[in-house]
Amino acid sequence: MNTNRKIYWGLAGVATILLLVWYFTKPNLDETVLLEAPVKQGLFVINVTTTGELEAKSSEKIYGPSSSGLREARIWELKIDDIIPDGSIVDSGDYVANLDRTELTNKLKDKEIEIEQFQNNFTKTQLDTTMELRSARNDLVNLRYAMEEAQIAVDQSIYEPPASQRQVQIELDKSKRSYDQADRNYSLRTEKAVANMSEVSTALKKKRGEYEKLMELISQFTVNAPKSGMVIYQRDWEGKKRGIGSTVSAWENVVATLPNLREMITKTYVNEIDISKVKVGQKVNIGIDAFPDKKFTGQVFEVANIGEQIRNSNAKVFEVKIVVNEYDSIVRPAMTTKNTIITDEIDSVMYIPLEAMFNNDSIQYVIVGKQKKQVIAGKSNENEIIVLAGLKPGENVLMTTPADADDYKITLLSEDQKNQAKSLKEAIEKEEVIAKPDTQGVGQMPGNGAFKQRPGNGQRPNRPSKR
Repeated sequence: MNTNRKIYWGLAGVATILLLVWYFTKPNLDETVLLEAPVKQGLFVINVTTTGELEAKSSEKIYGPSSSGLREARIWELKIDDIIPDGSIVDSGDYVANLDRTELTNKLKDKEIEIEQFQNNFTKTQLDTTMELRSARNDLVNLRYAMEEAQIAVDQSIYEPPASQRQVQIELDKSKRSYDQADRNYSLRTEKAVANMSEVSTALKKKRGEYEKLMELISQFTVNAPKSGMVIYQRDWEGKKRGIGSTVSAWENVVATLPNLREMITKTYVNEIDISKVKVGQKVNIGIDAFPDKKFTGQVFEVANIGEQIRNSNAKVFEVKIVVNEYDSIVRPAMTTKNTIITDEIDSVMYIPLEAMFNNDSIQYVIVGKQKKQVIAGKSNENEIIVLAGLKPGENVLMTTPADADDYKITLLSEDQKNQAKSLKEAIEKEEVIAKPDTQGVGQMPGNGAFKQRPGNGQRPNRPSKR
């Protein structure tokens, strides 16, 4: 019994000791962990990062039926019944797609009925004309006989009294006039018959021509490749690919494309805040999401002047096109790219993380050790900001605020440092030559031509200030 009691007391003592050790050695969660970062010096890069999509710089379009033929047939939209898979490799003349023929087939049936009606009208007109002219020719023959009979009567009347001779002569004259008039009428009837036949023949020929055009048009509903290459679906005005079930309009009758894969571009969109930084000719680092180990370079060759509205958002973006310098057979259109547009490169400047920059009213400062130092900031990128005055290379700045930071005094810059920093900032803005910062924490003024800022202007807004 005593032995068990001693064991219990021993275990209780060990537990007490462990609790005391844990209590006095546990970390103080209220204590702020202070993070430091060194003041760096060298090339400062400002860039804009966007997501884009690869597409061919140039491509051969695969057209559906003739636009003029569709409009003439009053067919405004066609549905794609079948199309080979996106990305398929084809040779010249290979099958690509099949379009819905229903509407055109109905029009062909209607046209066949019209042709039959016009053919019947042509036959009827032809028969009517034949009968009419035949009757007119019979009348002419009868009038010729009547005229000959009148002539015979005149010839026989030479022994008759003058009055009788005069009477038969009048009958002869009447017969001649009737014949002449009938002959002229026959000529007019012939001309009219020819005109009628020409009219119905032309109308029939027109209908047959329309039918032949529809037959030629329907043959175009089977779409073949104009040359060899990779078939890429065409996108509509909403940016959606035209696959099975999609429609092709009479005004924009492109079914698919055959891109030139040796010349690729990536099309991306830059927000209205950063677009002022992006210029034609700027270098771009390009990554392919599908192949993270593949790296390419490019160059901005087109920047839109007018922004576009993003759907379901008030934000506006500007289209930017970047040409890809390298060729790789593994790269395909529609692959997603990460584009880092280098908008500015400034050599030989000091810079620190944005988290290390603080504001106190109108003064910007950093915390070095147990003191606050006033600084003058320059341009910034997504993570860092240039310091024009107030720091030295190699110093460490705090990225978090100490608990007793309110007790630190601020070391202000001299007017000479401010003026030199102002001049240095102007030199950077004008893309002039700049030199390494001096040991007093102020960049030297242009003069030796050793370092040069590369093209690019525009400044990224600083992140919200910290206190």
